[in-house]
Amino acid sequence: MMLFGRLVVTVATLVAGLLLSVGTARAEDGYDLWMRYRPLATAGATALRHDAQSVERRGDTATLRVAADELRRGLTGLSGRAVPEGPSPRPIVLATTADRDVAALRLPTATLGDEGYSIRPTSLGGRRVTLVTANTDRGVLYGSFALLRYVQTGGNLDRIDLTSTPRVKMRVLNHWDNLDGVVERGFAGQSLWDWWSLPDFRDPRYTDYARANASIGINGTVLNNVNAKVESLTPRYIAKAAALADIFRPYGIRVYLSARFSAPIELGGLKTADPLDPQVAAWWKAKADEIYRAIPDFGGFLVKANSEGQPGPRDYHRSHADGANMLAAAVAPHGGIVMWRAFVYAETDPDDRAKQAYTEFKPLDGKFARNVIVQVKNGAIDFQPREPFHPLFGAMPRTPLMIEFQITKEYLGFATHLAYLGPLFAETLSSETMQAPGETVAKVVDGSIEGHRLTGMAGVANIGRDRDWAGSTFNQANWYAFGRMAWDPTLGAAPVAREWAAMTFAPSPAIVDPVVRMMMGSREAVIDYMTPLGLAHVMATGHHYGPGPWVADLKRPEWNPVYYHRADKAGIGFDRTKTGSNAVAQYAPDLARRLADPATTPERELLWFHHVPWDRRMASGRTLWAEMVHDYDSGVAYVGDMRRQWDGLKAQVDAGRWDKTATYLAIQEREARWWRDASLAYWVSVNGLKLPAGTVPPEHDLGWYESQKIPYAPGNPQ
Repeated sequence: MMLFGRLVVTVATLVAGLLLSVGTARAEDGYDLWMRYRPLATAGATALRHDAQSVERRGDTATLRVAADELRRGLTGLSGRAVPEGPSPRPIVLATTADRDVAALRLPTATLGDEGYSIRPTSLGGRRVTLVTANTDRGVLYGSFALLRYVQTGGNLDRIDLTSTPRVKMRVLNHWDNLDGVVERGFAGQSLWDWWSLPDFRDPRYTDYARANASIGINGTVLNNVNAKVESLTPRYIAKAAALADIFRPYGIRVYLSARFSAPIELGGLKTADPLDPQVAAWWKAKADEIYRAIPDFGGFLVKANSEGQPGPRDYHRSHADGANMLAAAVAPHGGIVMWRAFVYAETDPDDRAKQAYTEFKPLDGKFARNVIVQVKNGAIDFQPREPFHPLFGAMPRTPLMIEFQITKEYLGFATHLAYLGPLFAETLSSETMQAPGETVAKVVDGSIEGHRLTGMAGVANIGRDRDWAGSTFNQANWYAFGRMAWDPTLGAAPVAREWAAMTFAPSPAIVDPVVRMMMGSREAVIDYMTPLGLAHVMATGHHYGPGPWVADLKRPEWNPVYYHRADKAGIGFDRTKTGSNAVAQYAPDLARRLADPATTPERELLWFHHVPWDRRMASGRTLWAEMVHDYDSGVAYVGDMRRQWDGLKAQVDAGRWDKTATYLAIQEREARWWRDASLAYWVSVNGLKLPAGTVPPEHDLGWYESQKIPYAPGNPQ
């Protein structure tokens, strides 16, 4: 009996130690993302253990229930003690502003809209409580996650006072997931959606996916690839989408489908998909009605048309507005919208691929239906490590524009390279269009300049079936940053990185500071060793993995990297001034004048806009050639420095996540050297110049680099 008693004490002590010990590295696999909810060692956590004795929910909607469940789960983990539901001396109360006691407080909640929230200590019904309130249960859900984020990052619950409203209405993930399970440009394994077992088997991961998205304010998911298969619109697959919609609905997430424009022919047996044909319009209306019967809150359609071989209205000599408006009419009675992509990569503007979208869409400003939003990539070509902002932003004031970022790293070294994309998002969003005083891309996107109520941000998802969701721990930060910056495009990359680091590892400066330092320079390092000074699209073709600046033998000019860098013995870069393609003229006049002159073009974009001599003198005093070499070396060196910083965190990070990140950083350093050496070997073959004194020469000759092949690269269907 005594032995049994001693065993109970020992087990209890062990459990308490596992729950409450701080600083002890635990093996993890990354599944919990930033919602780890591990015990905290802060003054706020002490107050949490003392005061947050229960979570009290006023109302019984599915969304309020999952909000209360999440708070109990999170606070139990963070405090190290069970947090029950029900009355207590100092509860956290979840209630909408329709609650009688909340209404009596006369809080300033009118500006919260449908999704904003307010969190504060107050008296409610004669008791001191921490109140999480909003005009809707979705707002309460977002507030619950905001409370957990506040505590996870070191905030004291006794002093909480948070109010926030999203500045962008539609915050959507675009999944480039195919029905066969392959994720195009995805590097985290197979598709998260098991289409074969849906709608019957509803994998618990779908719920955790919804939790993660709700925690950062994402409220929409496009389930299938923009290169859509027509089967996605069949009854069988509509039922599968409906099952996912049922799971996502309590978390405030609507589902959307990418629609194949030729579906009336392939599914409906019509002879045409002409958007002005009444039979075609009737077919789409019937299809929309069918979808809404299965999914009453279906969000609408995403469409890629007349780009990269996809069918579209131009096949019938109709405009993009004709096509979009026909689909918009089909979903309008149900409150649906159409996201019409402005990515038109086709043989329609042979002098400069960067001009195509502007050329086709600018004349259509004001011609789209009210429930159409035009989805524009952040840059004019294709998700490059750095591109100037797309000239359509600010150029279509009568049309809502939805910015599209790529969260998955198609051109940034795939999943193995650490490249935090917060700075890319912030750089684009803060860019001044100069179309109107004070106008930035963010103000175009959030509708504040032109007064649009239909606003949105889309991110091409990096999520797959890997246990850690995104292929690596640091790739999770890009998913997180997209959601947070879609909620508020002005947040800034560094504050978001600090939040993520504190929640993903621990809210200790000893961990957060070095992790954030690594993250904040990581994307610039990738630019340095891949595409310095405004170079673009010099990746190997097809899979876009590794260097290929020498490729020149593909059928269409714009398929070849040589098209983009135009290097010759005299210089390098794409002339987009009057003497070249004149793409600068697509920007506002004052900005166009600035970009037309190499002296006033930012050096980070110099080779995007100008073909300049190799001996041009740069701001550093170095020649352009020496500056390029310096940047390649700097990029490689930064990766080496990240490895050293990560080595210093080994004792403070769990072994599983530390080991995988350390391995990936070693891969990145090796491949950064590959990029640097291959690029220098090629440029030397073109310009005939010597490397600057003291520069380490490439390890191999150019022929060796040109001979490297990468078959079966992930995310590149064979």
